[in-house]
Amino acid sequence: MSLPLNPVESVEGAVIWLLAGFSVLTWTLALVKGIQFSRQKAQDRRFQKQFWSATSLESAGEQAAGKPGAGARVAQAGFAAIQVQDGGQHDLAQSINHQDRLERALRQQIQRERRSLESGLAVLASVGSTSPFIGLFGTVWGIMEALKGISAAGSASLETVAGPIGSALVATGVGIAVAVPAVLVYNYFLRRLKLTAADLDDFAHDFYSLAQKSAFRLIVHPAAAKKTAAGQSVKEAS
Repeated sequence: MSLPLNPVESVEGAVIWLLAGFSVLTWTLALVKGIQFSRQKAQDRRFQKQFWSATSLESAGEQAAGKPGAGARVAQAGFAAIQVQDGGQHDLAQSINHQDRLERALRQQIQRERRSLESGLAVLASVGSTSPFIGLFGTVWGIMEALKGISAAGSASLETVAGPIGSALVATGVGIAVAVPAVLVYNYFLRRLKLTAADLDDFAHDFYSLAQKSAFRLIVHPAAAKKTAAGQSVKEAS
């Protein structure tokens, strides 16, 4: 039994090479997502330790400014929603109910974080669901070609049938071998995504409770506001 190593020679050969590409893509995404989730977990752990050790909501806001991580970005969105300039002019945005602004800002930021973490998972799901069918297509095509060859040869002995049929079945085996890791990796990171989203929801509820004690308003002095805006501008420029 010879494997169709040249994708130009046969359809099943092209199918096997396509599945090999899917396998490389699966393990690449597994590595990238693993680094992404691990880094974010470490960042959130450091941020929440600093956040809950703060003595006041104002000091917690200063610590959250410029920090990386999903939890820090949720906190930054929350602080931005409840900030009120001290002694400055109140623009149209300040006239909106701060409680509604906070709820909407926290919800929108959590959705942004979910979309960021979900990137690549749809590809893993697609690879896991389609690889067996692609492999089966290669097998069916190979069996059809094998039967044509057997008919042309006019011989149906075991040696004549086993070789071509066995080569055609390789595509199905490769498809299953590619699909199983893709499904496992997808389920693993989907579970981690749900846990991360639950942690962000819990933090958002805690942040909402803290903001409620200050009537959903965080007074920011003009000098501090300018300093924060300047720091954000430098960060965006870099």
